[in-house]
Amino acid sequence: MTANRSEPNHRKHLRLIARRVMEERGMLSDFSVEVDKELKAAPDRAEKPAGDRRDLRRMLWASIDNDDSRDLDQLTVAEGLSDGTIRIGVAVADVDAVVRKGGAVDGHARHNTTSVYTAAQVFPMIPEQLCYDLTSLNMDEDRAALVVLMDVDVDGHVSAPDICLALVRNHAKLAYDAVAAWLDGMGPRPQYIGEVPGLEENLRLQDEAAQRLRRRRFDHGALTLETIQSRPVFNDEQISALQVDQRNRAKDLIEDFMIAANSVTAQFLEKRKRDSLRRLVREPKRWDRIMEVAAALGHHLPVAPDSKALSGFLDERHLADPVSFPDLSLTIVKLLGRGEYMVKSPGVESPGHFGLAVHDYSHSTAPNRRYPDLITMRLVKSALQGGKPPYTTQNLKDLASHCTRKEDDANKVERQVAKSAAAMVIQSRLGERFEGIITGASEKGTWVRVFDPPVEGKLTHGETVLDVGDHVRVELKKVDIERGFIDFHLVHGRPS
Repeated sequence: MTANRSEPNHRKHLRLIARRVMEERGMLSDFSVEVDKELKAAPDRAEKPAGDRRDLRRMLWASIDNDDSRDLDQLTVAEGLSDGTIRIGVAVADVDAVVRKGGAVDGHARHNTTSVYTAAQVFPMIPEQLCYDLTSLNMDEDRAALVVLMDVDVDGHVSAPDICLALVRNHAKLAYDAVAAWLDGMGPRPQYIGEVPGLEENLRLQDEAAQRLRRRRFDHGALTLETIQSRPVFNDEQISALQVDQRNRAKDLIEDFMIAANSVTAQFLEKRKRDSLRRLVREPKRWDRIMEVAAALGHHLPVAPDSKALSGFLDERHLADPVSFPDLSLTIVKLLGRGEYMVKSPGVESPGHFGLAVHDYSHSTAPNRRYPDLITMRLVKSALQGGKPPYTTQNLKDLASHCTRKEDDANKVERQVAKSAAAMVIQSRLGERFEGIITGASEKGTWVRVFDPPVEGKLTHGETVLDVGDHVRVELKKVDIERGFIDFHLVHGRPS
């Protein structure tokens, strides 16, 4: 069925907005002629990757990702040992084997530092020929990878880490929702799981290992957070609704494996006395407001930031009020502050990741779509091969600052397009009133997210003493699709 010519083409409009905002944020939306020329040599580099590699293609590697994902960065596998320990593996696409440091493709990736995912168009960090094909760990294809192997005991403790260059093969391309429904006993066994001998048992082992890892992390103060993430649903070229993405067991599995691999990778570089690029979330500057939010719900938090105490409060609220928990999670996320990259030199203390309750943490498992992961891959490979580090300490410090800035730019592009999409959905409801929650409060203004539909806008008229987490009733007054502006007036505010 084709769209009615008289109806607006939301997808085309959003694509134009996305390209405009990419330019405004200093992001490259197209690849250069030099990149196109360099791609001619890519197939040979992919077919004959440098370095001695273990042949791990017979292991039951599988990918679990979104239904429509084409840039498959990692595969996972598990093996049960006689003492009850589970050996898990994470295979990360060896993007460095194809993307030459200092080349044109690397230059584009270094400039943007990340793929940008908008409702209408994806702007990949590296060309589609690479991220969707030659460096993607596609099903039934032999691929070069960096493999992290770890033993997970019954208490979730990770030991005997091993990192190596390898050849791997993806035996099944699986999707989060289908795998989660199957693991929970709420859906049929996904097709490939039944077709690959031993894969069903392997995935159940992976799930058990992930739960062990998760229990240990949460015992140490990792935060349970469940924010509402929505994406537009298109009917032909029009947006018909906003669909909320839900966390599930399969997403948790992959998250737990990636966190473990990221920690082991950071520790590997430390032990080899190499600089590393760390991902961190500092202790929250607005802990006082977090204390106020908790107190309003009858929970006392210590004066000093304490992730374990905060984790206990969140667990309590998740059990007590699961319906409102995403709103509380959003409040805490806003108050925790953003993540950043920094350089960790051997023997020098550095902050950890407050939200994950992990001290040693890098970004290393998504080199097809994040430049910090490609940097880390190069650092690890040089350490494995005993070569000279590919970056000086100053190089890494400059890159850390650059990656943090460009990640912020990319997030703003994605948010801008998401806001424009939300404006398209809600524009017909001017004058209606909605229940919502304050998501931002500063000198720049006050922002509110309404619950149905799940869109965020600015409070342009009303009380200014509201703070993050306060519940409000607002009226929709103005919508600007081009700029993604959704303006609300306050009807009633209720401090939390």
